[in-house]
Parts: sequence; C-alpha cells; structure tokens
Amino acid sequence: MTLRNSAKIAVAAIFSLAVLAGCASPPAADDEEAMAAFDEANDPLEPLNRYFFELNRYFDFMLLRPVAEIYRGVLPEFARSGVRNVLHNMDTPMIFVHDVLQGEMGRASDSFGRLTTNSFYGVGGLGDVAAGDNGEDPDAGIPFHDEDLGQTLAVWGAGPGPYLMLPLIGPSNLRDALGRAGDFYINPVNYAVDEKNRAGFSLARTVARGIDTRSRNIESFDEIERGSIDFYATVRSLYRQYRAAEIANGRGPENPLPEMADAFEEDNEAERVSSIDK
Repeated sequence: MTLRNSAKIAVAAIFSLAVLAGCASPPAADDEEAMAAFDEANDPLEPLNRYFFELNRYFDFMLLRPVAEIYRGVLPEFARSGVRNVLHNMDTPMIFVHDVLQGEMGRASDSFGRLTTNSFYGVGGLGDVAAGDNGEDPDAGIPFHDEDLGQTLAVWGAGPGPYLMLPLIGPSNLRDALGRAGDFYINPVNYAVDEKNRAGFSLARTVARGIDTRSRNIESFDEIERGSIDFYATVRSLYRQYRAAEIANGRGPENPLPEMADAFEEDNEAERVSSIDK
C-alpha cells in the first residue's frame, strides 16, 4: 500500500466519522442543563468513542503495555534515549515546515539548528547534541519542540471540530485527525524513501514512537486512571488541555497530559509527566 493510498483511506475514515457526528442527536432543546453539558463536551459520538476507548485500553493491556515494559526492562536508559533522539530528528524537517507555516521564524531557526547539529554531530540524531546535556537542562541548548498540521490549522483559525477517539490511535478531534493524515504528505523524510516502502517506513516510526512513549509513562497513566471517577472523561479533558498548550507553544497553561501511548501524539512532552503527580 502506498503512502498516498494510506492517506486516502485515513481521510475517508475521518470524514465518515464526521458524517456520523453530524447525525448524532443532541438532548432536547428544553433541557438547558443537558444541552449545556452536551455543547461543552463537544462529543456527539460519545457512545462510539467510549467503545473505541475500551478497545484501545484492551489493546494496551494485551499488547502495548507488555511490549513497553519489556522494552524498558531490556534496553538501558541511554539506548532508549538514543531511540527517542533519532525519532525526534526524523520529525524535525516536518516541524521546521510547520514552524514556517505558522510564522514562528525563531522556532523554525531552532528546528533547523537542531536538525543540522544532531544529524552531523549527533551521529544521525542518536545524540541530542543541540539540546546540551542530553536535553536534561533546557537552558543548556536548543530543546526539542513539536509541531504538526493540526496545530498549524489551529493557528490559521480552524476550530477543533467534534472530539474523536480513534481506534488504536487514541484521543483526537476532526481537525487533528485530518492534520495527521495530511502530515503523511508534508513530512519531507517520507520522500527520502522509495514510494512503495513509504507507508511501511512511516508505520515503523509510529510503532517505535508508541512503544518508547508508553514505556516512559506507565506509572503516570496508572496514577491518572486510579484518580479518575470517569477515566474516559478525564482523558478527553486532558487531551484538550494538552492540545491547547501545544498550539500555544508553551505560552498557555502548563501541559498536564503525558504522551498518549499508541502514538496519537509524539513523545516530546514525556518529561513533563511529573507535573501530574504534584
């Protein structure tokens, strides 16, 4: 399957969910309290979303978490950091494009500097030389930041649309889901691979990112689940806060959400997970 066909399938699936969302029935208009809650949740597909949420939890319990635990137990920290650094480096060309599209030229300069420095001096990105001190001290160099098409569309004024829980991917919304599909075409790294191998190359990066990210957030997700009366609603709320912080480029409230396990988001914010335990 080619990259183009994969993106077409993803877009078709997203639009199908959007049509279903438009067909969902809101509460009776005379029930003002229920209508207010319905509008605030912006989750017209909640029954279907909750089904996919439980499906994702089952997938996590049966496969992703065990693999992540083995990954964390077998590979030492420096090796796992190398994996994450390489994934960050491969994402940086796309991040640079979105920095420019958002008019964030200072951040674009940072992305370009990180790409060139880590590619040449970090052995293809294995070491995060640009960040200094392996990225542990944000003031020592240029820290990694993430951007994607969903964030760019938000900067251009696109609203999030209805909340979506995507199977095997996780929390999203219509804008971010379309952005995820569009990023298949935008990421310059994909075009460095032969067309017949692009979809597999992209999938391999996604799987590696998901495993690495899940391994870094096992205890944090357990803590969130234990402290939640309604785990689904908690994840929905935290995802929205997470995306608001991402779109604001750190200028808004502190991001309260650790990275979601199965690659619905990149693993660049995993270090901030400790804020949940405070």
